[in-house]
Amino acid sequence: MFRKIVIPGSIVLASMAMLGSPATAAPPSTQLSGAIFTTDESGNPVNLNIYDSKEDVFLNGGPGINAPDDAAGLPAGTYSFQVTDPSGETLLSTDPVACRQFTVDASGVITSVAASGACAHVTGTSTEDGGLTVQLFPYNDTPNNGGVYKVWVSPTNLLDCSAPNARHCFVPRYSKTDNFKVRHPLIVEIDVRFWKNGVAMDGYAAHWTDTNGASNTKYSEWNPAVLAFHEAHFEAVEPGTHGIRVNSQPGCTIVSVQPPAGKAVNGNRGWANVSVTVADHAEGDHTYFVDVTCA
Repeated sequence: MFRKIVIPGSIVLASMAMLGSPATAAPPSTQLSGAIFTTDESGNPVNLNIYDSKEDVFLNGGPGINAPDDAAGLPAGTYSFQVTDPSGETLLSTDPVACRQFTVDASGVITSVAASGACAHVTGTSTEDGGLTVQLFPYNDTPNNGGVYKVWVSPTNLLDCSAPNARHCFVPRYSKTDNFKVRHPLIVEIDVRFWKNGVAMDGYAAHWTDTNGASNTKYSEWNPAVLAFHEAHFEAVEPGTHGIRVNSQPGCTIVSVQPPAGKAVNGNRGWANVSVTVADHAEGDHTYFVDVTCA
């Protein structure tokens, strides 16, 4: 059984176009909405996002495990994806980006892979929402010593190889990311918990920004099978500074956000941003907790 160790993290206030062609519309001014997550072929979460083989990892559309019925998935459209190391500097996907596309319908689930024939990625079917899951393979082994990989998803029309800080044409602010591991037991995660009158609550959204500036959304859940104990899991996080944002939402008016050490952040604006600095761990299990008090 895995064991969690609470780490006193450093937490402070944080206040394409198609490839090779010009954009057809001005890019959005805000981050991409919705969420992505990795699962097995049937859309089931894998314990701590640690997979037995690279072929076992599938991409699933949002809104995500334990999300409320009215939670938003990815906006309808065509998306591209890539697999990199945690920094985003090393592209691990080995097939052309044109082969790494999928479409999402208005409900936020994946309905098809855009490429066809030998170029198309293997798909499965999610037992939760009936949408497709898309195999990430083929991709090379990660150079990361902890066995961490990062999957990126971005609207195909917002790929921009000339954008500042773009990672292989994927612009962080227009991308969703999720980290996973293959055959490596080291556990490093950020877990967000929501409390009201001393009771932990499930189904509440926490928004994560990774060290590259890309983002994702997870929901607090009770699922001991994947070691989720009333927590929104951000798993296999890389060393560096990550952002966590929580907003007031139905059933949770934010009072404060408590870091692992130090003073709580006031939530009187209806939201709070905090940053979590993750150390470069070589062994063991490490969990960085962010606790949200709700009224």
